[in-house]
Amino acid sequence: MPAGNDQDPIPADDAPAAATEPLLSPRGGVPDVVTTAAGAEEAAALLARGHGPLAVDAERASGYRYSARAYLVQLRREGAGTVLLDPIPIAGDLAPLAAVVNELEWVLHSADQDLPGLDELGLRPAALYDTELAGRLAGFPRVGLAAIVAQTLGLELKKGHGAADWSKRPLPDSWLNYAALDVEILVELRAEMAAELDRQGKSEWAAQEFEHIRLAGPPKPKPERWRRTSGVHAIKNARKLAIVRELWSARDEVASRRDIAPGRILPDSAIVAAAQAGPRTIGELQELPVFGGPRQRRSSRVWLSAIERARKLPDSELPPLTQTFDGPPPAGRWSRHHPEAAARLTAARTELSTLSDEVSVPVENLVSPELVRRLCWDWDLAATADAVAYIESRFTAGGARPWQRELTTPRLAKALTDEK
Repeated sequence: MPAGNDQDPIPADDAPAAATEPLLSPRGGVPDVVTTAAGAEEAAALLARGHGPLAVDAERASGYRYSARAYLVQLRREGAGTVLLDPIPIAGDLAPLAAVVNELEWVLHSADQDLPGLDELGLRPAALYDTELAGRLAGFPRVGLAAIVAQTLGLELKKGHGAADWSKRPLPDSWLNYAALDVEILVELRAEMAAELDRQGKSEWAAQEFEHIRLAGPPKPKPERWRRTSGVHAIKNARKLAIVRELWSARDEVASRRDIAPGRILPDSAIVAAAQAGPRTIGELQELPVFGGPRQRRSSRVWLSAIERARKLPDSELPPLTQTFDGPPPAGRWSRHHPEAAARLTAARTELSTLSDEVSVPVENLVSPELVRRLCWDWDLAATADAVAYIESRFTAGGARPWQRELTTPRLAKALTDEK
């Protein structure tokens, strides 16, 4: 097991920042953006002549677009330099590039954010190194790219365009400079993080985590996503809740078809207001805030039709006031009606918190909190004669990696059987 508290301390958030050197522009300048099939072939040949792993990043348009597609792809390899690729006009012409890059190890920061959009383009890594996750496993208090680069490489990486609308064209020069810098030193950062994890005895942990992310695929959609509408908890009537659901679904369909972020089609506040008011005519709808604006007036029939569908539903098809759960209810409800399960969860969380401090890994990275919650809820006294085997089987079925099971299973078994 890693030395834990015997390691040299990682600087805390409020520790004095070491002097850093600003990283203002990429070595060799900002390349032209590849926008043609011929350009993609040239980029593939260029990267094939390089050596070592491939630094990868992708810029999306979260908050502006519905999809998670990549609107700019940044690639860099030693001996080849940097490639900036606009995948929108050439999404179907990337096979030559994929043939080269899909054979390489990719280095990304927060890989799970970018891999789904890259996968849509046929770009998939043969191996993966995630510098953000490496920072978590190494116990870094701040794991944003700029923070880790400053701490490990002594460079100040300017941020500022990550939340921009990367679907706009043409992309400003300052944005392209920012994008190129995001892959400029990723390979150097990988080397630093690998050395740190090796020093702490966590390299195998990291390897298992990286492979898990590489093979995980896109996250599954959460059930009843409409219940996440901001302000929906103020609605205590099933018929009005059905209006929220229908308006949310209508908005989602429009947003998906037009590839625009749902909140830019119709804000959550307007959905809740319409559900509360229950307008029956277009005139009544347009008297509500937002719906009377020029953009919304053109869609009045869409929104009123959704309201009418909810109004015509039989009572048997109305949504329940509270969400139905696949598994245990929220843990905050346990103490009143299920005190034994609540006590188990408290014991488990306390033990994992102690373990987290010992190995300098965040609790949520030691093992999925959802796995722990389900374990404590489903705990079967008749099946726990061998508590270690019981937990091991549950965690294995739930996808916990070997290093996680090795660390947490014996500790949780003791905590939960002592609690019993």
